[in-house]
Amino acid sequence: MDMKKVNPNLTLLALAISAFGIGSTEFISVGLLPLISSSMGVSISSAGLTVSIYALGVMVGAPVLTTMTSKMNRKNLLLLVMLVFLIGNLVSAFAVSFGMLLTGRVVAAFAHGIFMSIASVIAADVVHPSKRASAIAVMFTGLTVATVTGVPLGTFIGQLFGWRMSFLFIVAIGMIAIIANFFLVPKNLSNASSISFKSIGQLLVNKKIVMVLLMTAFGYGGTFVVYTYLSPMFSNMGYSTSMIVILLIIYGVMVAIGNTIGGHFANERPAKALFVMFSLQGITLLLLQFTSTNAILGLITIMLMGFFAFMNVSGLQLYVVQLAERYLPETVSMASALNISAFNIGIALGAFIGGLVTEYIGLSYTPIVGFLMVFIAIILTFYMKKDK
Repeated sequence: MDMKKVNPNLTLLALAISAFGIGSTEFISVGLLPLISSSMGVSISSAGLTVSIYALGVMVGAPVLTTMTSKMNRKNLLLLVMLVFLIGNLVSAFAVSFGMLLTGRVVAAFAHGIFMSIASVIAADVVHPSKRASAIAVMFTGLTVATVTGVPLGTFIGQLFGWRMSFLFIVAIGMIAIIANFFLVPKNLSNASSISFKSIGQLLVNKKIVMVLLMTAFGYGGTFVVYTYLSPMFSNMGYSTSMIVILLIIYGVMVAIGNTIGGHFANERPAKALFVMFSLQGITLLLLQFTSTNAILGLITIMLMGFFAFMNVSGLQLYVVQLAERYLPETVSMASALNISAFNIGIALGAFIGGLVTEYIGLSYTPIVGFLMVFIAIILTFYMKKDK
């Protein structure tokens, strides 16, 4: 396909559809935990491993698999990634054991890790240099829309037809994405630059970059101590299963609004903006500890939690790239991939800790533990924001 004949908007649409599928599968099991728990005969906290094990898969997949595939043709790699994504979700849909379900989640997660590393590059490659940031933002709308509609819709399908159909719903999205990528993404994209494992070591001995990675893991991950177990928390508040779907949609809308606003405020001085964002999220989690037993106050607090939950994403990604450009400019791509890993370390850690708290202390104590994780990020950000 000739680059000159490619409509960049259609290419971005294909990437956004792929991102929608990727985003939907990442958190799909959040709304399905009670169903998976009952069907597989495991506890709610064990069912929560479907979230944390996925995050661990992305954590490994982002830097390691990105490095291993860095010299592949980008379009071919994109198609291969989406095929692996399909296989992982098919394995999950037809899992005959909980272990097989977790295996499918890991396979899909590997695809996620590579997709996030290459999709932004492809999006930037098909437009004029002056429009690269906007192109990447368009691609990421797929993830935002997934949070607003994909996860609640998948939950609704699961409640009507069983959780396996939710994964088949994701497979259907993946098939559409593969077709769109095949026809709408050009073949002759610019060659990828080689990425070496050496750059990982260079980044991990840089104190400032490591601190931002820790900020990402604790600040972003603290919310997942609660978010992973949102469905049972809503149930404890007295909301019906059908109402929970609606509440998840509203939560997704709050996430989308917060994500957009957060990106605007983080443009100039990300460290200062992140300090405010983390502080507000910490206060909200602390407040939820006292309101989670009240249907109305708890609901309002959870929606505030959603508003602040993803507000920090663009700021954290921008900050780590800025630091890499300042100190280790040849490692910018790997710095971005490592921060994607840090996001998923946070998800895995938050979901895992939330499971332990739920099983051994009680679901109602997840907010205070989430607050403690975010508080660590607040301290780190307070230190970093003094750096000009």
